[in-house]
Amino acid sequence: MKKAALFMACALAVTALAGCSSSSSTAETTAAAGGATEAAGGSEGGEVNMIMTWWGNQVRNERTQQALDLYAEQNPGVHIEGQFSEWSDYWNKLATSAAGQAMPDLLQMDYMYVDQYVKSGLLLDLTPYIEDGTLDTSNISENTMASGTVDGGVYAICAGINSPALLYNKTLTDSLGIEIKDNMTMDEFFALSKQIYEQSGVKTNVAYGIGESWSAYFVRGLGFSCFTEDGTGMGGSAEEWVPFFEVYTKGLEEGWLIDPGVFAEISVGSVEQEPLVYGSTPETQSWCAFYNSNQLGAMQNAAPEGMEIGITTWPSYDPVKSNYLKSSQFFSVGATTAYPEEAVKVLDFLTNSSDANNILLGERGVPANSVIAEEITPQLSEQDQEVTRFINEVVTPNCSPIDPPQPDGSNEVYDLLNRTVEQVCYGQLDAQTAANTFYEGAVEIMSAK
Repeated sequence: MKKAALFMACALAVTALAGCSSSSSTAETTAAAGGATEAAGGSEGGEVNMIMTWWGNQVRNERTQQALDLYAEQNPGVHIEGQFSEWSDYWNKLATSAAGQAMPDLLQMDYMYVDQYVKSGLLLDLTPYIEDGTLDTSNISENTMASGTVDGGVYAICAGINSPALLYNKTLTDSLGIEIKDNMTMDEFFALSKQIYEQSGVKTNVAYGIGESWSAYFVRGLGFSCFTEDGTGMGGSAEEWVPFFEVYTKGLEEGWLIDPGVFAEISVGSVEQEPLVYGSTPETQSWCAFYNSNQLGAMQNAAPEGMEIGITTWPSYDPVKSNYLKSSQFFSVGATTAYPEEAVKVLDFLTNSSDANNILLGERGVPANSVIAEEITPQLSEQDQEVTRFINEVVTPNCSPIDPPQPDGSNEVYDLLNRTVEQVCYGQLDAQTAANTFYEGAVEIMSAK
């Protein structure tokens, strides 16, 4: 019941926002909520009309739509409409669809949410289609397949393998004579951020407004997880969360933390508007950005001419404990689709077709299909080949198993976390008070789920 209430609350929030925005935004929200229903009702003469949704950057948007258009060209009578959004908008729109039991036919899914959507009956179990050969998973490792498996059913297929990655302005650091080392500790990161600020005036953005993955990574380095293993409570204690908030108070005290006001005029989480590549003055710029390895190409594409983007690991008090490999995102099929078999065929095409992957070129991460991954490597851009090297040589030898999928209630916990970090960044809370406030509120959220 709480999951349904959560989806409905998100849907109502989106509806309220749409009522205050332009008519085009309202239409977009309506399309997201009713797309699958319209597709089912709009099929005439044996034609198949489906909707696929995803979040991402412009590079992903263009490549994904090209691959879908190729599938439609190779399969006359099949039409696939692509709909894409920024990260936060995507989940609000998907919640609207979930509340109306009108999920898209095909959708991009995240490891953080797959368990919740499966247990709410919103994703199609792909097991029968794997067993009858419609969906070929023979070249995908067991560990990778396990990440999309819930209660014995396969509900999500890995769209690419990646890891957390600190993207940085290599042109700047090279000009300052600073070498960025992999697997740096938090103390090294603090010293580095201070040095860059003192030498150039450029500041540091520490995952402002998108603290979900960063917090999970950070506390792994302290020896605990955000949530208990059974998903019923919070990990650690209020005192153990203090170091997380001290990152921000230290940055404020030493001057290198970017001003939170910078984010008032930009879309948080957007590659194109990330202070690493978007800021026009040192005060509005960041020398680094907390993203994932598969976003190196998009960040380089968004960077000003002459700026080279480098890649390294996120800082941690224990990098080996913190580092992990993950499915960058999944492809899933909506449980309400009128065309389950055709939707699965599209998923198989995106996963196993050389034609499709010659277009996608690993933008979502190293392909899960090992044969395809090897096949496309020579065609990859310099940035994507660097990502493959980073995954294979830097992260894989220095990582630990990924945490279980986020439990029910995690969305609310992370919303609270981001609000608390915001208060710290504005100087309204010290680290101890922030840790107490966050932990007490998070425990209350988890105990009520």
